[in-house]
This record gives sequence, structure tokens and C-alpha cells, in this order.
Amino acid sequence: MAQHWDDNQPIYWQLREQTVSAILDGTLKEGEPLPSVRQVAIDFQINPLTVSKAYQSLVDDELVEKRRGVGMFVVDGARRRLMQSEREHFLAEEWPRIAQRISKLGLDPVELIKSIED
Repeated sequence: MAQHWDDNQPIYWQLREQTVSAILDGTLKEGEPLPSVRQVAIDFQINPLTVSKAYQSLVDDELVEKRRGVGMFVVDGARRRLMQSEREHFLAEEWPRIAQRISKLGLDPVELIKSIED
């Protein structure tokens, strides 16, 4: 996880997004524990309440569960649900802007696909 924070977003949100990214790319697998609040706070030199807020956001989204006395764990199906929501977000929010830019630049979609394959 990055230790450089963007001043334009709250740190808890950036930490949450880094954790989501770790779940999506498989660094954090379903059933695995998240690092402890205390350890993350020490590693990143941030307030433990900030880490707790990030983790609580993941609990609220049902991506992580608290196990009393044991810690926080990635729930089964978290990666699948995240993948689905990220795809929906991409298609609804990002893709229309990309498609518009492709059109403005007069790029041929077939050439774009071919450039990816090369």
C-alpha cells in the first residue's frame, strides 16, 4: 500500500480504496485477515481512528467482517461483488468519457483493439 496520501481525498477513503484494490487483485484473498488497525496505523503513521473508519466502511459494504477478539476478515464473495460493482461503475461513469474521446480523436475501434493485442 502507498504511503503517500493525496490531499484531495480523506486518508480513510484512500486506505479503503487501497484495501479494495488489494481484494480485487488478489493480494488480500477471501477469508484472509486484514492487517490489524494498530499495525496499519504504525506502518503508515496515521491515527488508529482513521484506519478504523476505513475498515468500518468495508464492513458497512459487507466486504469485510469483524470477528470479535480475532480481527477483520475478507468475506467470501467480496472479490466477485467488487468486480461486478467496478464493472458497472466503469460502464456507467468512465466508458462514456473514453468513448467520447475516441470519437473526438477519430480513432478506429478495430485499430485500438489491435494495438492492445500487439
